Amino acid sequence: MLDFINKAKWDAWNALGSLPKETARQNYVDLVSSLSPSSESSSQVKPAAANEKQPGSENIIVTSQDGITKIMFNRPTKKNAITTSMYKEIIHALKAASTDNSAITVITGNGDYYSSGNDLTNFTDVPPTSIEETAKNGSILLRDFVDAFIDFPKPLVAVVNGPAVGIVVTLLGLFDVVYASDKATFHTPFSELGQSPEGCASYTFPKIMGPAKVTSGKLKSNV
Repeated sequence: MLDFINKAKWDAWNALGSLPKETARQNYVDLVSSLSPSSESSSQVKPAAANEKQPGSENIIVTSQDGITKIMFNRPTKKNAITTSMYKEIIHALKAASTDNSAITVITGNGDYYSSGNDLTNFTDVPPTSIEETAKNGSILLRDFVDAFIDFPKPLVAVVNGPAVGIVVTLLGLFDVVYASDKATFHTPFSELGQSPEGCASYTFPKIMGPAKVTSGKLKSNV
């Protein structure tokens, strides 16, 4: 992850130029202080009640407290499988989090699973006459969904609380930090489904793990 605090410090020193020593020191202290949320600024973030659903969200829970926005997959009885509507809700939640008062955003799952990936009813409920249109709309939605992670301007943290399957695994390369519990597993069934990697994983995974590990993981459907 980019060390944005030290980068900001370096930029600050460069910007001070030939200012008097005391003025430069005070300007530097003011800038560094502004990078750490004070108790006053933290209190301005409206805390949401625990497990409070935001309006318009059926399957995710969004809360904001103590400078942290949390987006939680909320279909525990379906192992947090992602529906088409959830794709849209997550895009909306990330856009909202990008401009709120929080410092970081955390994504996790409710229940035993982080997420089992795509809900297969996204595909099985499509009428035969609508397959082409559904595929076209789905590709646009997937592009917008992945773009929301790529373009997110704040530190993005994944807390993988349990098994993760498919796209929720391939997206992890776009997070700044990933924490995995002792119950977390990672399954990428590309060879089983005859599917190519999504979520930029064909680019991010080799950068993170190296090509040999990634190739082995893809063939064995785990990473």
